[in-house]
Amino acid sequence: MRTKYIVPMLFLSVCLIWGTTWFAMEVAVTTIPPIMATGLRFLIAAPLLVALAKYFEQPLLFPKGRGYWVPIVAVFYFALPFTLMIFGEQYISSGLAAIIFANMPIVVMLASFVFLRLRLVPHQLLGLLLAAISLSWILVNEMAIGGTSYAIGIGALSGAVIIHAVMYVMVQKHCKDIPVLTYNALPCLLASVLLLFVSGLVESVDMSGFAISSLAAVVFLGVVASVGGIVAYFKLNQVSTPFTASLCFFIFPIVALLISAAVNNSGIGLQSMLLLAPLFMGILLSKAEPALWRKGWRKLTVRPVKKCPACLAEELV
Repeated sequence: MRTKYIVPMLFLSVCLIWGTTWFAMEVAVTTIPPIMATGLRFLIAAPLLVALAKYFEQPLLFPKGRGYWVPIVAVFYFALPFTLMIFGEQYISSGLAAIIFANMPIVVMLASFVFLRLRLVPHQLLGLLLAAISLSWILVNEMAIGGTSYAIGIGALSGAVIIHAVMYVMVQKHCKDIPVLTYNALPCLLASVLLLFVSGLVESVDMSGFAISSLAAVVFLGVVASVGGIVAYFKLNQVSTPFTASLCFFIFPIVALLISAAVNNSGIGLQSMLLLAPLFMGILLSKAEPALWRKGWRKLTVRPVKKCPACLAEELV
């Protein structure tokens, strides 16, 4: 199949996977405690990631001298942020959760500025300012509507975004040569064991009360979101550019909002909806390479480039 067909198919797949992931988390947590739900998700995903690593002949173990990164990734990439995400969805809609997480590129850029001394050009600074103001306005609007419960959910999702961003920077610095499946397989398995152990200690788990819909959502998260999302996004970065792949961050929140509105008849206020335009414009400005303004859209978006496989994992939902 020609690249011109592969790229839009992969792009659509990633947007749909990421967009539906948030609704699946919302469904999963209705009858399954958040730590247990996240642990089961990774318990399902881990064997599939191990099998894929074997199939593509990628090592399961981290390179010698960097094995200590396995528990770090397990806790700070998998266990903690993903638990915060699903915990937060007990208090806010899946659409609003997706909007918060869509700001990942902005937070990654700020973390890179702080820890990697990344130089920001003027249009990126403008984008950061525009996105920050728009998101703050949206969150203030939604907290005024939802009250304390929304504040808890927004805080949990914001914490997850910050942890992911810092992990991205650390991976850029220390683990950028580790293959994507190696980076995910064993840490995912370790995260599942840790989460299920902690769940047994702190959560009141009644497995007889698990709804079929919640169990199906967990299976979806384990197979489609955790494994399919990795494969689709990694392949998209191989055959397109990082900028093209980053455009998924504009589409998947819309998918999540549409699903939330259609299924739960819930979403965000009209003013918040209108603020999505400057928010996404800010993200676009911050992510756009300077070449976009010099060479034009087509030249930038069709040129394949290579990107650190381990770093790609940090951009996944």
